Amino acid sequence: MPKRVLIVEDEPSVRNAVRVFLEHQSPLEVCGEAANGVEAVDKANALQPDLIILDLSMPHMNGIEAASLLRSRVPNTPIVVYTMFGDVLGKQLAAALGVAAIVSKSDGLAVLLARIEALLESNTLVQPPAA
Repeated sequence: MPKRVLIVEDEPSVRNAVRVFLEHQSPLEVCGEAANGVEAVDKANALQPDLIILDLSMPHMNGIEAASLLRSRVPNTPIVVYTMFGDVLGKQLAAALGVAAIVSKSDGLAVLLARIEALLESNTLVQPPAA
């Protein structure tokens, strides 16, 4: 069963590019998309994705606020911040928000995918076996 990803990005062209790249370059399933933090929290609750890709700069609720809420609502779901402002979100703040990784959009989609795959693999390895 493929791992399910929720993409949270306010720019439709970027959201589409991420979705198309993941669908064609990996076995991941994009289970949903959100254009702002409010939608992200609602969709994460409803869809229970295996991983969330989250932009920082969004309307209605920014990525920092969304990450904080997501951490309390879906605490076992890794969050990867994919943003142009990677240097703004320091490691300490990322750790406090429960963000698993930060990837700069300038690094490209291949780096994003590699980080996602590494997180999902490590997350799978630490899960206890099913009874």
